[in-house]
Amino acid sequence: MATSNFGSILVIGYGNSLRSDDGAGCRVSDIVASWNLPYVRSLTVHQLTPELAEPIAQSELAIFIDAWVGGNEQSSKRKKSPPVLQVQRIAVSKQLNSAPSVELGHLSDPRSLLLLAQQVYGEVPVAYSLLLPAVNWEFGEQVSAVTRKSIEQAVDFLQNLCTKLVSSNQC
Repeated sequence: MATSNFGSILVIGYGNSLRSDDGAGCRVSDIVASWNLPYVRSLTVHQLTPELAEPIAQSELAIFIDAWVGGNEQSSKRKKSPPVLQVQRIAVSKQLNSAPSVELGHLSDPRSLLLLAQQVYGEVPVAYSLLLPAVNWEFGEQVSAVTRKSIEQAVDFLQNLCTKLVSSNQC
C-alpha cells in the first residue's frame, strides 16, 4: 500500500457521457469532486489509460466507477428485483495482458492499471470497482431511471466510505 498520508483515496469515474447511461461513472466522480475533500482525488475520464498508473500508485485506496450492461431490460425482467450497484474488490493481475482489454470501448481495465502501477512505481493500493447498472446506451445525455438510482446508491456508498475511513484514521 502507498506510504503517503491519508489524503489518498482516488476515485476514477469513466465512460462516455454522450452515450446516456454509459456516463454514469463520470457523473459519480464529478459529484465526488464537488465535495472538495482534502483526502479524496476524483478523476473523470473517457477511458482508462496507462497515464492513470501514477495517481493510482500514489493512492491508498482506488475506486473505479463504470456503467455495466447488467442492468439491461431483459435481465431486469428475469429477476424479481431491479438491478443494483455492484461493489467488487479488485485483485492485481499476475501479469499484464498482452493486448489491452477492450470492453465497451475502454482501452484498459482496472486490473491492468493496478499491475502497471505496481511494476512501474512499486506501489499498489487496495482497489474496488463500482459497477452501475445501465439500460440506455443511445446517443444523448439522458440517464435512465435504473442508472439514476444506481448513481444515488454509488454516491451514498462513497459518502459513507469516506466518512468511515476518515473517522477511523483520526481515532
